[in-house]
Amino acid sequence: MSLRTLLHRLTGGYLPPASPVVAVLRLDGIIATRGGMRGKSLSMAGLAEPIERAFRLPDLAAVALLINSPGGSPVQSALIERRIRQLAAEKNIPVLAFAEDVAASGGYWLALAADEIYAQDASILGSIGVVSAGFGFPDLIRRFGIERRVHTAGTGKAMLDPFRTEEPDDIERLKALQLDIHESFKDLVRSRRGARLKEDDEIFTGAVFTGRQALARGLIDGIGDLRQVLRERFGKRVRFRLVAERPRRGFGLRRLGFASQTSPIDLVTDALGALEERAIWARFGL
Repeated sequence: MSLRTLLHRLTGGYLPPASPVVAVLRLDGIIATRGGMRGKSLSMAGLAEPIERAFRLPDLAAVALLINSPGGSPVQSALIERRIRQLAAEKNIPVLAFAEDVAASGGYWLALAADEIYAQDASILGSIGVVSAGFGFPDLIRRFGIERRVHTAGTGKAMLDPFRTEEPDDIERLKALQLDIHESFKDLVRSRRGARLKEDDEIFTGAVFTGRQALARGLIDGIGDLRQVLRERFGKRVRFRLVAERPRRGFGLRRLGFASQTSPIDLVTDALGALEERAIWARFGL
């Protein structure tokens, strides 16, 4: 029996109005399907259940997104944003986003799931563009007398193989893919921000902005933190409920070294992935 049910019986049916509840979803990390160097990443697989729980809380007045992300996968960004919007529409619940250090690129894509976006003066936002980065090793493998053998059916199947020299045609194909994704990103920004957006020559170049610069361009709705804004909106009796992602099974064992053996290729891949993630954060001085 819930406390409210018990009070209902003890008071003969009278209950004081419940304090409004705000579910808080923390979206912290790079957006990818695999864990990052901080031991976590943001993906639809990991966030599907917490998002569902957030919108099921009793006495729910709003869902707040606490965002600290430099971006990552555009596909995962789109999936997460779309699921939040679907549930917000189904439940008729407002969503507010609060940028912490950075909500850039895919991180800003996540913020677009909100009806309103807030940030700090020194928050970094924007980076509305598409980047593809990696490493190339053709000279390295030649130095050790290693021959790279790749056989394909289809001229574009081995596009941008990191162990082969870049081909102009491959770069052109990549640019076409990036331009298409960039257009989708721009369409989403225009759709979600609507008349609030004040387009200029910089907004869609991939440039980043401080909180105040983003506010002047209509990329956000105000300067403020979660507690300040939501107490002004719902009163001092508002209750915050953090909805956390449940620990993944086996994570503790992996940390202690009891997981299945990792191949040298996996170790190299993970190391390069960590370097790439470090580079993504470093773009924003973090």
